[in-house]
Formats: sequence, C-alpha cells, structure tokens
Amino acid sequence: MNETGMKRKVTIGLLLLFLFSLGITAQERTIRGVVNDSYGEPIIGANVMVKGTNIGAATDLNGNYTLAVPASATTLHVSYIGMRETEVPITGNVVNITLEEDVSNLDEVVVIGYGTMRKRDLTGSVSSVNAETLAAVPVASAVEAITGKMAGVQVLTTEGSPDAEMRIRVRGGGSITQSNDPLFIVDGFPVSTISDIPPTDIESIDVLKDASSTAIYGSRGANGVVIVTTKSGKAGKLRLSYNAYFGVK
Repeated sequence: MNETGMKRKVTIGLLLLFLFSLGITAQERTIRGVVNDSYGEPIIGANVMVKGTNIGAATDLNGNYTLAVPASATTLHVSYIGMRETEVPITGNVVNITLEEDVSNLDEVVVIGYGTMRKRDLTGSVSSVNAETLAAVPVASAVEAITGKMAGVQVLTTEGSPDAEMRIRVRGGGSITQSNDPLFIVDGFPVSTISDIPPTDIESIDVLKDASSTAIYGSRGANGVVIVTTKSGKAGKLRLSYNAYFGVK
C-alpha cells in the first residue's frame, strides 16, 4: 500500500470519528438552574430528575443544579422533603424551579411540647398515677397523693410541722447550690407548685424522669417534669359525687 492510500484511510477514519462524536454530542445537552422555595430562598439537597430516567442531581448550597440530559428529555421531576413534588417542562438550557410547601405532610409530624402524650410514643422513663389511685388515698394535696406511688420519685418535707411544705425530688437532687424542684405542668401550663390542687380534681399525674424531659422541655426539665391533667366535663348522664375525710395530726 502506497503512502497516498494510507493517508487517505487515516483521513477518512478521523472524519468518521469526528462525525460520530458530533452525533453523540447532539444526543445530549446540558441544562442548569436554581431550585427555590416560595419565599425565594434556595433549597439545598433537592432532587432534580429527568422524568422516566435515572438521570438526576442534587442541588448545592446555593440551590444550583447542572444536568446532562438526553435530547429527547422534555420534563424534570423535582422533589424535596416537606415540599410538593413538581414536574417542570424543559423549555431551554436554563430551568429555574420553585417548590411549594406541602401542608398535608405536617400531619405526619408529632410535635411534643406542653401538653399530653401517649406512653407508647415515648422511649424515656415515665411513671403515672390515675384518678382511681388518687381517690383511694385520703390526703389533702396532690403531692401527698403520689408519696410512695412512683419509683424514683421522692416526697420530702422541709420541716417536721404538720403544715410544712412538701417538695418533690425526681431521682434525687442534681445540684447543691441550685433548685432541685422539677418542672410542673398543669393542663399544658407551667406552674410553680401543685400543692394547692385537690387530689379529687386530678385526672392523672405523669412524671418524666430521664433525659427525654430535657429534650422536650429544655433546661427547665433537667430535674424531671411533673405533668398534671385535671378533670373536665364528659358527655353522658349528670353525676354528683361527694368525698369527706376527717383526721387528726
């Protein structure tokens, strides 16, 4: 084979390779854009996918994304936790996207604050006393009613007189110089004491005794939390009850 024929074959090969690369390039294009929320703030980590494919990317710290998409791609599917999934048509090389908040997802989130909670939803240590147990003890205050009823909960008197103030300690004292009193919550509101609540008015008393109380109620729950739920009206027939006790101290 002469030199001219060899050059011709090399030239044809390079031309075919160039045309092949042009064909591949023509089959893909690069699009970019920004994903924002309804307030115009960038969303970090939103998933931007080409609909019907596995091609996708996540937005960066500024909400930007870049995708190499097939020439046949027409729609982007965008999703993010707490936002409505959105499909956006690809109308050019720059596609900016705005996601709206998905209000329905808020029902899936359980927010625990000052209020009631189900025991099966808690992983911490909780002790409870119900109305029947409180009614069986002839005492004058709610603090006296829980004496000896809960593990890890102590009821102490400040002095020896019959009318001495009573204090609650949850798993002992945690401080030498500061108060060791737990946080008292009555029907969702913080109070300073529960000594003035008649036991007959109480539906239940729940005591949170471990670190979960701090996670829920902050630093004020470091010494435990005493949650008191008082009785309220119920549907049904009218009922009238009267309790009387007499004693000498």
